[in-house]
Amino acid sequence: MPPVIDQAVVLRHWEYSETSQTVSLLSREHGLIRGLAKGARREKGSFSGGFEVLTRGELAFIDRESSDLALLTEWDLQEVFWATRRDLRAHRIGLYMIDLAHHAVTTRDPHPALFDEMIWRLRELEEPDKQGEALLRFQWALLVETGYQPRLGEFPGSTRTLGFNPLTGTVTEDPGAHATGPEWRVRGETVRLLQALSRGPGSVAYGAATIDRGNRLLAAYLRSLLDRDLPTRSVLFGKS
Repeated sequence: MPPVIDQAVVLRHWEYSETSQTVSLLSREHGLIRGLAKGARREKGSFSGGFEVLTRGELAFIDRESSDLALLTEWDLQEVFWATRRDLRAHRIGLYMIDLAHHAVTTRDPHPALFDEMIWRLRELEEPDKQGEALLRFQWALLVETGYQPRLGEFPGSTRTLGFNPLTGTVTEDPGAHATGPEWRVRGETVRLLQALSRGPGSVAYGAATIDRGNRLLAAYLRSLLDRDLPTRSVLFGKS
């Protein structure tokens, strides 16, 4: 069986032996791949540049029916997201993004649009004033691609406090009224920001404080969906 070729971002890697590694990658056309890279830790081999988190490259792998791990046969490092190595906030955002992908995407379930979004947003981390919106758009894209996009309703011009139910992913006009489960109070401006995101590409034209509130809301929603608090989320946003 000839190897499959795809683009991928490294999400995780672990030592398997003195010369080999196991690796978790998000590929463009084949989704999440967990594989064994025999000889990856040797100085000379088929894994140019080595496997490092927050890098993009071209991957060759063979699916094996007898194992949950694919056999990784080649890796050509093509891009390093340098901002995540130079800038502490970019580093934390990048780690949170790949942590989300690692836990939210199902093995062999391709999401080309999400892969493209990740590459785009990791590149935007080079510009500090775009980091907040880059994270916001990635979190939103992840929710859309996995089928959990919030249902925002229509509250044009509302400055009142609204409600968000994480169990149903819906926004309500009267917080607490007829709630079917836990409900979070959110500002109308935060909901309008997310409505702007739902309309597609283009500047959201909101300030850093509002974007930060939007990021925190989506991060809390994802925490509820995953039923776990990712350590990278706590580092980025705090324990709340």
